[in-house]
Amino acid sequence: MLKGRNFIEPTNFSLEELDEVMNLAAAIKSNPEDYLDVCKGKLLATLFYEPSTRTRFSFEAAMLRLGGSVIGFSEPGSSSVAKGESLRDTIRTVGSYSDIIVMRHPKEGAPNFAQEFTYVPLINAGDGGHQHPTQTLTDLFTIRESKGRLDNLTIGLCGDLKFGRTVHSLIKAMSKHTAIRFILISPPELQVPTYFKATVLDGNNLEYEEYVKLEDVIPELDILYMTRVQKERFFNEADYVRLKDSYVLDANKLKLAKEDLAVLHPLPRVTEIANEVDDDPRAWYFRQVKNGMFVRMALIMKLLGVERNA
Repeated sequence: MLKGRNFIEPTNFSLEELDEVMNLAAAIKSNPEDYLDVCKGKLLATLFYEPSTRTRFSFEAAMLRLGGSVIGFSEPGSSSVAKGESLRDTIRTVGSYSDIIVMRHPKEGAPNFAQEFTYVPLINAGDGGHQHPTQTLTDLFTIRESKGRLDNLTIGLCGDLKFGRTVHSLIKAMSKHTAIRFILISPPELQVPTYFKATVLDGNNLEYEEYVKLEDVIPELDILYMTRVQKERFFNEADYVRLKDSYVLDANKLKLAKEDLAVLHPLPRVTEIANEVDDDPRAWYFRQVKNGMFVRMALIMKLLGVERNA
């Protein structure tokens, strides 16, 4: 039973519980009209302490398509945070008004702290470079949809593997499945952090290899998860400029790949996937975006304990 639970990181839920959410998302995607108004009278609060387009709009669209309502802020300057209100007090206050809270925060671990003070289910919409669990749930759903399974896969993760919270979350989630092989493709400066390798990859005896060139390994991949080099995570702009175009997936590179490769990207895209790739049937990233709304609809329903229309 997921009613009343928080969703702070993917490991909060068992594989069976994650499947439960994904199965509901698939049902919603197949027949969205059956889920209109299931959240009528329910209120979602969105607390975005960090800019977002896709994630915030996706949650808002999800709640509105379920018949619920949305309140919140898209940047802290428009809230009492600008007056110095603590996260603890904001959570308690907003929880008094709403039925469920979605929060994005630039500080790693902020949702873990916030869940100690919430009266209602809390969903982590991203905390610094740490976790992005609803994106991970979307990624799992899209991988399952594209490949028909979540086991026995070779997954390439390419780009910013140091600061990319979506990468870290996805590796953690996929580590629960069998026969998963990770190919980590990045410049040395943006490799998966040493502590993460020690605690997650090596700590769980996961199979992984590190490469610098995408061309060397793309023929082996079942999934290619591209990421942008994130300017906002760099302290030195010169480093960002030097590394920002390290990888560009184009039609020529795709010629080396399997016919059933699925290319994913959490978006926003900058230059790391050429526009010409968009029309390739192996490009799944815009389907992935839409899947995010259905996954969030399912998660909201499960945490609120509401059922489909009769």
